[in-house]
Amino acid sequence: MWYSFLQLWARMFCAVYFKIRVIGRENVPVTGPAILASNHQSYMDPPFVGVGLNRQIHFMARKSLFERFFLFTWLIRSLNAFPVERDRGDVGAMKEILRRLQGGAAIVVFPEGTRTVTGEIGALKPGLFRIAARAGVAVVPTVIDGAFESWPRWSIYPRPYPVIVAFGKQVRPEDYSNDADSMAAACKQEMLSLQSKIHYMRKGICCNA
Repeated sequence: MWYSFLQLWARMFCAVYFKIRVIGRENVPVTGPAILASNHQSYMDPPFVGVGLNRQIHFMARKSLFERFFLFTWLIRSLNAFPVERDRGDVGAMKEILRRLQGGAAIVVFPEGTRTVTGEIGALKPGLFRIAARAGVAVVPTVIDGAFESWPRWSIYPRPYPVIVAFGKQVRPEDYSNDADSMAAACKQEMLSLQSKIHYMRKGICCNA
């Protein structure tokens, strides 16, 4: 109930402040394990993904976020966040992902590893896809667009800007012989395709305005 309550308020806030739009929701399983591989544009990315779905999400967050004041730590843990050491292989975090997937969770991961400095989608680290192959779980390419314009790394707070979240076609391990590099390449290609479609949509919106 706590998650649903906050999700409702987040939806209303994102609808008013960011005019958020969600496309491709049907590509995300309604139940059961899934990994949502998203680009990383701002601190708002986890809420942006979460408000667009009718199920709870879990997400990794860098360990330093759990070392801030206790109320913030309690809040993000209550919303299914768990820590990861970003700059080195974190075996504990990998085991935690597998444990949560076995429990049927949908986990949001940012395979670029850090927030973008240009707004473009960067290289995807293969570790996520090794986990997906090991667990036999599909990866859903996810693109957030507009968050960078709203809240880039050098900005203190977000400004209103239309945000679009797109969920693409699933990348299934069995379709790539469980090869992590091939899965990463396919996921990156789908994310770039989604981003291109979103940019085309924005131009169409501008032209029709």
